[in-house]
Amino acid sequence: MNNNIPGTKGYAQAKQQFIDATLAIDFWELHKDFVPFFPKKPSHILDVGAGIGRDAFVFSQMEHSVVAVEPSQELLNAGKQLYHTPAMRWLEDALPKLEKLEKTSASFDFVLASGVWHHLTSKEQKAALQRISHLLAPNGIFALTLRNGPAGAGVHVFPTDGKQTITDASQYGLTTLLFLENQPSLMKNKKQVTWTKLVFQKQE
Repeated sequence: MNNNIPGTKGYAQAKQQFIDATLAIDFWELHKDFVPFFPKKPSHILDVGAGIGRDAFVFSQMEHSVVAVEPSQELLNAGKQLYHTPAMRWLEDALPKLEKLEKTSASFDFVLASGVWHHLTSKEQKAALQRISHLLAPNGIFALTLRNGPAGAGVHVFPTDGKQTITDASQYGLTTLLFLENQPSLMKNKKQVTWTKLVFQKQE
Protein backbone atom coordinates (compact mmCIF):
# COMPACT_ATOMS: atom_id res chain seq x y z
CA MET A 1 0.00 0.00 0.00
CA ASN A 2 2.74 2.46 0.92
CA ASN A 3 4.02 2.56 -2.66
CA ASN A 4 0.89 4.57 -3.49
CA ILE A 5 1.21 6.97 -0.55
CA PRO A 6 3.51 9.90 -1.44
CA GLY A 7 3.96 10.87 2.21
CA THR A 8 5.88 7.66 2.90
CA LYS A 9 8.65 8.55 0.44
CA GLY A 10 12.07 8.55 2.08
CA TYR A 11 11.17 6.55 5.18
CA ALA A 12 12.11 3.13 3.81
CA GLN A 13 15.64 4.33 3.06
CA ALA A 14 15.96 6.01 6.47
CA LYS A 15 14.14 3.37 8.50
CA GLN A 16 16.86 2.67 11.06
CA GLN A 17 17.65 6.36 11.39
CA PHE A 18 13.96 7.06 12.02
CA ILE A 19 13.70 4.24 14.58
CA ASP A 20 16.77 5.47 16.47
CA ALA A 21 15.51 9.07 16.46
CA THR A 22 12.09 8.01 17.74
CA LEU A 23 13.49 5.95 20.59
CA ALA A 24 15.93 8.72 21.57
CA ILE A 25 13.09 11.12 22.45
CA ASP A 26 11.17 10.53 25.66
CA PHE A 27 7.41 10.15 25.17
CA TRP A 28 6.55 12.36 28.15
CA GLU A 29 8.92 15.12 27.11
CA LEU A 30 7.70 15.03 23.52
CA HIS A 31 4.04 15.24 24.49
CA LYS A 32 4.27 17.20 27.74
CA ASP A 33 1.88 19.86 26.44
CA PHE A 34 -0.70 17.21 25.53
CA VAL A 35 -0.57 15.33 28.84
CA PRO A 36 -3.33 17.41 30.53
CA PHE A 37 -5.66 16.37 27.69
CA PHE A 38 -4.96 12.63 27.84
CA PRO A 39 -8.01 10.54 28.83
CA LYS A 40 -8.15 9.98 32.58
CA LYS A 41 -9.90 6.60 32.32
CA PRO A 42 -9.46 3.65 29.91
CA SER A 43 -10.48 4.97 26.48
CA HIS A 44 -10.39 4.28 22.77
CA ILE A 45 -7.35 5.99 21.19
CA LEU A 46 -6.27 6.44 17.57
CA ASP A 47 -2.62 7.18 16.70
CA VAL A 48 -2.52 8.37 13.07
CA GLY A 49 0.86 8.07 11.40
CA ALA A 50 2.06 5.97 14.31
CA GLY A 51 5.51 5.29 12.87
CA ILE A 52 7.01 2.40 14.82
CA GLY A 53 4.20 2.61 17.38
CA ARG A 54 6.15 3.84 20.40
CA ASP A 55 3.48 6.39 21.37
CA ALA A 56 0.65 3.94 20.75
CA PHE A 57 2.41 1.40 22.96
CA VAL A 58 2.75 3.88 25.82
CA PHE A 59 -0.98 4.62 25.58
CA SER A 60 -1.71 0.89 25.68
CA GLN A 61 0.37 0.63 28.86
CA MET A 62 -1.96 3.27 30.34
CA GLU A 63 -4.81 0.76 29.92
CA HIS A 64 -6.21 2.38 26.78
CA SER A 65 -7.35 0.45 23.70
CA VAL A 66 -5.25 1.77 20.81
CA VAL A 67 -5.43 1.62 17.02
CA ALA A 68 -2.06 2.46 15.45
CA VAL A 69 -2.41 3.57 11.83
CA GLU A 70 0.74 3.69 9.68
CA PRO A 71 0.97 3.90 5.86
CA SER A 72 4.64 2.89 5.60
CA GLN A 73 4.87 -0.89 5.48
CA GLU A 74 8.51 -0.76 6.55
CA LEU A 75 7.77 1.22 9.72
CA LEU A 76 4.63 -0.79 10.43
CA ASN A 77 6.54 -4.07 10.22
CA ALA A 78 9.28 -2.69 12.45
CA GLY A 79 6.68 -1.56 14.96
CA LYS A 80 5.02 -4.96 15.06
CA GLN A 81 8.37 -6.49 15.97
CA LEU A 82 9.12 -3.90 18.64
CA TYR A 83 5.76 -3.73 20.38
CA HIS A 84 3.43 -6.59 21.26
CA THR A 85 0.29 -6.07 23.32
CA PRO A 86 -3.34 -7.18 22.91
CA ALA A 87 -4.43 -3.60 23.70
CA MET A 88 -2.80 -2.30 20.51
CA ARG A 89 -4.04 -3.00 16.98
CA TRP A 90 -2.02 -2.14 13.87
CA LEU A 91 -3.67 -0.92 10.68
CA GLU A 92 -1.99 -0.08 7.38
CA ASP A 93 -3.93 2.99 6.27
CA ALA A 94 -3.34 6.65 5.42
CA LEU A 95 -4.72 10.13 5.77
CA PRO A 96 -6.74 11.90 4.62
CA LYS A 97 -9.28 9.18 3.84
CA LEU A 98 -8.41 6.44 6.37
CA GLU A 99 -10.44 4.11 4.19
CA LYS A 100 -9.93 0.99 6.29
CA LEU A 101 -11.28 2.74 9.36
CA GLU A 102 -14.36 3.56 7.29
CA LYS A 103 -15.19 -0.14 7.40
CA THR A 104 -15.48 -0.08 11.19
CA SER A 105 -18.00 1.64 13.43
CA ALA A 106 -15.25 2.84 15.74
CA SER A 107 -15.29 6.25 17.38
CA PHE A 108 -12.36 7.54 19.39
CA ASP A 109 -12.05 9.46 22.64
CA PHE A 110 -8.56 10.72 21.77
CA VAL A 111 -6.75 11.03 18.44
CA LEU A 112 -3.04 11.82 18.07
CA ALA A 113 -1.42 12.97 14.83
CA SER A 114 2.22 13.65 15.65
CA GLY A 115 4.63 14.66 12.92
CA VAL A 116 2.45 13.68 9.96
CA TRP A 117 0.51 16.78 8.85
CA HIS A 118 3.35 18.19 6.73
CA HIS A 119 3.10 15.17 4.44
CA LEU A 120 -0.36 16.32 3.33
CA THR A 121 -1.20 19.04 0.81
CA SER A 122 -3.32 21.93 2.08
CA LYS A 123 -6.37 20.32 0.47
CA GLU A 124 -5.56 16.97 2.11
CA GLN A 125 -5.03 18.67 5.48
CA LYS A 126 -8.58 20.05 5.36
CA ALA A 127 -9.97 16.67 4.31
CA ALA A 128 -8.06 15.01 7.14
CA LEU A 129 -9.56 17.40 9.69
CA GLN A 130 -13.02 16.55 8.45
CA ARG A 131 -12.27 12.82 8.59
CA ILE A 132 -10.85 12.95 12.10
CA SER A 133 -13.77 15.04 13.32
CA HIS A 134 -16.06 12.30 11.99
CA LEU A 135 -14.07 9.66 13.90
CA LEU A 136 -14.09 11.51 17.22
CA ALA A 137 -16.66 10.75 19.86
CA PRO A 138 -18.59 13.75 21.27
CA ASN A 139 -16.19 15.78 23.45
CA GLY A 140 -13.31 13.71 22.03
CA ILE A 141 -9.83 15.27 21.89
CA PHE A 142 -7.57 15.66 18.84
CA ALA A 143 -3.89 16.44 19.54
CA LEU A 144 -1.95 17.60 16.48
CA THR A 145 1.61 18.71 15.78
CA LEU A 146 2.61 20.77 12.75
CA ARG A 147 6.19 20.65 11.49
CA ASN A 148 7.84 23.76 10.05
CA GLY A 149 11.22 23.63 8.36
CA PRO A 150 13.26 21.71 5.77
CA ALA A 151 12.43 18.11 4.95
CA GLY A 152 13.78 15.33 7.13
CA ALA A 153 13.53 11.58 6.57
CA GLY A 154 10.23 12.10 4.77
CA VAL A 155 10.87 13.98 1.55
CA HIS A 156 7.26 14.60 0.44
CA VAL A 157 6.48 17.71 2.52
CA PHE A 158 4.21 20.74 2.42
CA PRO A 159 3.84 23.93 4.48
CA THR A 160 1.67 23.92 7.60
CA ASP A 161 -0.14 26.88 9.13
CA GLY A 162 -1.46 26.78 12.68
CA LYS A 163 -3.91 29.65 12.34
CA GLN A 164 -5.31 28.27 9.08
CA THR A 165 -5.62 24.85 10.69
CA ILE A 166 -7.65 26.39 13.52
CA THR A 167 -9.94 28.11 11.01
CA ASP A 168 -10.42 24.90 9.05
CA ALA A 169 -10.99 22.83 12.19
CA SER A 170 -13.75 25.14 13.37
CA GLN A 171 -15.70 24.31 10.19
CA TYR A 172 -15.83 20.67 11.28
CA GLY A 173 -17.00 21.16 14.86
CA LEU A 174 -13.55 21.24 16.46
CA THR A 175 -12.95 23.81 19.20
CA THR A 176 -9.36 24.89 19.91
CA LEU A 177 -8.12 24.18 23.44
CA LEU A 178 -4.36 24.66 22.91
CA PHE A 179 -2.28 26.61 20.38
CA LEU A 180 1.50 26.75 20.85
CA GLU A 181 3.76 28.06 18.07
CA ASN A 182 7.53 27.98 17.46
CA GLN A 183 8.26 25.01 19.70
CA PRO A 184 11.86 23.76 19.27
CA SER A 185 12.65 20.33 17.87
CA LEU A 186 13.86 17.75 20.38
CA MET A 187 16.00 16.07 17.73
CA LYS A 188 19.69 16.90 17.47
CA ASN A 189 20.83 19.09 14.56
CA LYS A 190 17.27 20.28 13.84
CA LYS A 191 17.59 23.94 14.83
CA GLN A 192 15.85 24.98 11.61
CA VAL A 193 12.80 22.90 12.53
CA THR A 194 10.06 24.23 14.78
CA TRP A 195 6.71 22.77 15.77
CA THR A 196 3.21 24.04 16.37
CA LYS A 197 1.11 22.12 18.89
CA LEU A 198 -2.68 22.13 18.73
CA VAL A 199 -5.43 20.48 20.76
CA PHE A 200 -9.04 20.44 19.59
CA GLN A 201 -12.21 19.12 21.14
CA LYS A 202 -15.15 17.72 19.21
CA GLN A 203 -18.35 19.57 19.97
CA GLU A 204 -21.26 17.51 21.25
